[in-house]
Amino acid sequence: MKRVAVMTSGGDAPGMNAAIRAVVRAGLEYGVEVYGIRQAYTGLLAGDIELLTSREVSGILQRGGTILQTARNEEFKTRQGQQRGLRRLNERGIEGLVVIGGDGSLRGAMALHNLGIPVVGIPGSIDNDIWGTNMSIGVDTALNIILDSLDRIRDTATSHQRAFLIEVMGRNCGYLALMSGILGGAEIVVTPEKATSMDEVAAALEDSYVRGKTHAVAVIAEGAPFTTSELAAYLDKKESVGFEIRLSILGHIQRGGSPTAFDRLLASRMGVRALEALQEGQSGVMVGLQGREIKTVSLEEVTTKTRQINESFYELARILSR
Repeated sequence: MKRVAVMTSGGDAPGMNAAIRAVVRAGLEYGVEVYGIRQAYTGLLAGDIELLTSREVSGILQRGGTILQTARNEEFKTRQGQQRGLRRLNERGIEGLVVIGGDGSLRGAMALHNLGIPVVGIPGSIDNDIWGTNMSIGVDTALNIILDSLDRIRDTATSHQRAFLIEVMGRNCGYLALMSGILGGAEIVVTPEKATSMDEVAAALEDSYVRGKTHAVAVIAEGAPFTTSELAAYLDKKESVGFEIRLSILGHIQRGGSPTAFDRLLASRMGVRALEALQEGQSGVMVGLQGREIKTVSLEEVTTKTRQINESFYELARILSR
């Protein structure tokens, strides 16, 4: 295999540039030309494919986002779109592909694998919702950003004796909410996986007030059964809560910024291993962190299974909230 391509797809995640860099540098080591596909499957269909040299990936290790950019594409979900993507790769003599992204991106990778092009996936999703890996690229950075924000908000909450509702990302997976709640000392955490009512949130905040706390924090995943705006309006009407209620939606600030040391190392290891897997003749697999090792797992398994949060963390969050 002498020519491979790499793309970043779906939502951007800190560490994607480190993974791109690792694929290119590993290619140089093994005598493989690495081409970058800009704007993911949209760029693939348009034939926006350029050779990446050591110069193109120099100085990107510490940068957030992705130099290849990313986009979502509906056309590629069709059989015709997938065949056109395969045609574009064949026109450039591309013999293998590395796809860095989340669940939808890896489904696209699986489709190309089924059409006969060797493909290896790299998990990049700050939600940490991808099956087959303990951690995805970007999770650690996003979590540290949330914790920094939560610590700053807590200073204000304490000064004014308020309760803050902090909304974090996690449409289908509450990993960020649960981990930041534990590490940030939240009174209650609400995730998509575990049913929690607005009355339960109110009770937790009221309990904190009655016990004499100077503030309270509730961390809410965006995929919660109710919106944070609805929750804030509901709590405002309940005088028994005691605290004034404030709402803070962190939004896309969680995606940006320089990747942490952990994410740089994880992305670098995954990028090199992905290129090596292609050289070994593997296809239809994703590289993932399992224990301390980077191993390959079937894309079919990855795209048909859902990563579950360890239930013991919910009990840990409950105990520590007291």
